Amino acid sequence: MDARLDYFASPTAGKILKYFMSAGKALKDSPLPAVTQELVALRVSQINGCAACIDMHTKEAAAAGETAVRLNLVAAWREATVFTEAERAALELAEEGTRVADAAGGVGDEVWACAAKYHDEEQLTALVILVSFMNLANRLNIITQQPAGNYEAGQFH
Repeated sequence: MDARLDYFASPTAGKILKYFMSAGKALKDSPLPAVTQELVALRVSQINGCAACIDMHTKEAAAAGETAVRLNLVAAWREATVFTEAERAALELAEEGTRVADAAGGVGDEVWACAAKYHDEEQLTALVILVSFMNLANRLNIITQQPAGNYEAGQFH
């Protein structure tokens, strides 16, 4: 599969995506635990069906020491026993924040309260921005059919 657009060759994309990449770096440096960030990025990408982002975040998480068992169970995290309560709360918020069209009320109060129980305000801020950021990244890649499989950990960092 060939991508419909080459973001790296486009002057317009270059101007815009430098800010996008900068936002991604700021998220990486946020107080939200790196493991949680990768699990959330992976789950949002799974929901949206973004192969390029699934490829990227699976490899980034593995390079950071995440286990294959946990990575393989992200899609079924509710039934898995390998995630902490804080990770589960983040994954649930990520799902409701991604499925806003399906969850008529958006992120419910109970889900928000659970996430707030395990994450302070700065971590919650990073989590909300990460979910939004990943939904944007997924759409950029899905619309232009960016291929997956060749990403190397650290490629964009």
